[in-house]
Amino acid sequence: MRIISICPSNTELLAYLNLMPQVIGVDNYSDWPQEVENLPRLGPDLSIDMDMVERLKPDLVVASLSVPGMEKNIEELKDRNLPYVVLNPNSLKEIADNLITLGELTNRKSLAEQLVNDYDKTIHTYQALADTVTEPPSIYWEWWPKPVFTPGGHNWLTEISRLAGGINLFQHEKTANFQTTWSDVATREPDHICMVWVGVDSNKVKPEFVLKRDHSKNMRAAVNRNIHVLEEAYFCRPSPRLLMGLKKIAAILHPEIFPPFSNEDTLMKKSKLLSQ
Repeated sequence: MRIISICPSNTELLAYLNLMPQVIGVDNYSDWPQEVENLPRLGPDLSIDMDMVERLKPDLVVASLSVPGMEKNIEELKDRNLPYVVLNPNSLKEIADNLITLGELTNRKSLAEQLVNDYDKTIHTYQALADTVTEPPSIYWEWWPKPVFTPGGHNWLTEISRLAGGINLFQHEKTANFQTTWSDVATREPDHICMVWVGVDSNKVKPEFVLKRDHSKNMRAAVNRNIHVLEEAYFCRPSPRLLMGLKKIAAILHPEIFPPFSNEDTLMKKSKLLSQ
């Protein structure tokens, strides 16, 4: 098959299914796995060059609705009669479902099912450990600083928070993305502040950006030095790499309960072994 991905999380899903040799083009923001470095770039995910997509003659375009504005990509694909699938997961289960869907479409169903089995085992393991936490700390996840955006209750980071023995500060907001104000955040007094700015390399984000804000220096998270700059790719993209984020934040919140964080992606390692 000739496959195109026009969203970073979709590229990652294809990688877990060992489909990168069949990928012929990706959006500009796809940066993992390493194989994407030599692939044709089709433009930013909100401004995909559909003429180029059409010239590449794909058998399947893996599209997404994970970011507002991507709808126009779907309309273009439909108008040009290009074969496509649309993914729009907001939960860890929906991400697993997407793996199965892509597996069915690409003759990788057996691999997808085995990966989902391991994926679910990791989630169940962390849930069992999280159940031993008696006083889960609150976490403010900062997706964007101006205006302030944070994940609401209908979002994978609410699940990740619970599995790591914590609570998303905005879990009661009935939306996937919630716009608020810094004053609101400060009033709620989170125990931890996690900076994961969407689309921004973590090397460009500093805790000082928070400490310059009104009332921030006296906040509990600041006093206890619990302001964390984390990898955007581990927390902001709906792909199995979120499990890497889970392992990292769990080790930060409760090092006495959860395993130390390791950069080894065990699910990708399993995929490669099963594909040999």
